Amino acid sequence: MRRGGGIRIQYNSPVVLSFAIISFGVLLLDRFTGGHSTRTLFSVYHSAFNDPGTYPRFVLHVLGHANYSHYINNMMMILVVGPPLEERYGSRPLFWAIFITALVSGLVHCLFFPGTALMGASGIVFMMIVMSSLAGMRDGCIPLTLILVMALYVGGEIVDGVTLADNVSQLTHIIGGLCGAFLGMSMRR
Repeated sequence: MRRGGGIRIQYNSPVVLSFAIISFGVLLLDRFTGGHSTRTLFSVYHSAFNDPGTYPRFVLHVLGHANYSHYINNMMMILVVGPPLEERYGSRPLFWAIFITALVSGLVHCLFFPGTALMGASGIVFMMIVMSSLAGMRDGCIPLTLILVMALYVGGEIVDGVTLADNVSQLTHIIGGLCGAFLGMSMRR
């Protein structure tokens, strides 16, 4: 305990906290612009390659959310799973893991779903979930938790993708999980 002092608030996970704060700012901006900012910059969809907004949207779509509930569902998981990852791997590697996952999911969405828009951080959530299950890997052994997470998660997303007609991009979740597995294994080396 510190002498003579009160409690301090620590910005303990700069990448994760900044991601959550910026995403909240994007949500507020969406409300102030009547959805225009999210449509033009914070969701990804098929557009002409000569449109200058096309390229930033490949990555920035993870900051946009449809509403407060969508934002909260993603941020709660990111704020729980992200800080231990940032502590283990470091801020810069986690930033690049988020960036790569956003880019890959944005590109895949544009290629395979040209008629729809994608926004939200659920791919990032699943990337972090898989990376966290890899964190316990030692001596070349694959943790059973990783196998279970991947089986339950990928299996559930495939079933949902086939049986549900909702506004959730199961492919983005799968891409996030695969990125998490690939990046988590790469970062361990």
